[in-house]
Amino acid sequence: MAEPAGKDATTILVAGHESAEGADVRYLEQARNRWFVTPIGRPLHNLLTRHLASGDGPIVVVPMTMGRNPTLVADTAKTVRWLAASAPERLALAAPFGSPDHLISWLRLAATGIRSRSSDAAMVIQAPSSDPFDEAELHRVAHLVRTHGAGNVVEVATTHTDDDLVDVLQRLRRLGNPHAVVVPAGFRRESPVPLDDSRFTGCEFYGPLMSEQAAIRIIDARIRDAVHELAHGRTGVESGLMADHGHGYAHSHAFDDSPDSAHGHGHGHGHEHADRSRPGDDPGTEHSHRHPATASSH
Repeated sequence: MAEPAGKDATTILVAGHESAEGADVRYLEQARNRWFVTPIGRPLHNLLTRHLASGDGPIVVVPMTMGRNPTLVADTAKTVRWLAASAPERLALAAPFGSPDHLISWLRLAATGIRSRSSDAAMVIQAPSSDPFDEAELHRVAHLVRTHGAGNVVEVATTHTDDDLVDVLQRLRRLGNPHAVVVPAGFRRESPVPLDDSRFTGCEFYGPLMSEQAAIRIIDARIRDAVHELAHGRTGVESGLMADHGHGYAHSHAFDDSPDSAHGHGHGHGHEHADRSRPGDDPGTEHSHRHPATASSH
């Protein structure tokens, strides 16, 4: 494989619930020299501190979300901001691995593949249980895949145990859909469908949402863009801090400017760089802010 742009950068891949806290993307540490996988929080802080102390090249931090965990991006940005003061021009926050628009596109592609192989198969979009807001986003994504997809029946399974997936499969059978294909809404590569459990009769695993090489190409692109931005003095932190803005309960700002307000806070919406997405772009190579329904209609 050709050497990627940004090959001299140390890359930290920050994992959350979409990758089983890093277990599903651990293989990426073998893909390139100086790629490291870590969960958020103290492990990220310690890893960054160690690399800042031991080297002199750029460090790029990539939030490994497919768009359903904006809190991962914002929390990563806070850690990067805290440490960047002691390492000017060395530390950059890359755009997230994917956005909700990207996830919709990838899932629509899976829906088309399932439909072409079996016209009567339902599609079950599966993800580990996380928090209510990330799970709500998954249902929104699934609705858009259903609406702008290939005509499949599309259901969602957020799972703690096998029983949660079985409940969805039983509901599909009662509705006349005995055949189901489980598609991961994250980085999962191993099948969640037990081979010797009769409760999963008629169910199969689609496989990973993308190939290992496709994931590597996307990360290479994120690193390349981050190194370019860093050379121009832009760290990516400010836009990262805004990633989870609006992700959660809506609340009124009517009293935010009151001196007695207990939670007054600013909401600047400045971004360090313009959105470079264009209609028709490969969803794996650009960070999009378009409306999901528009993006998924191409």
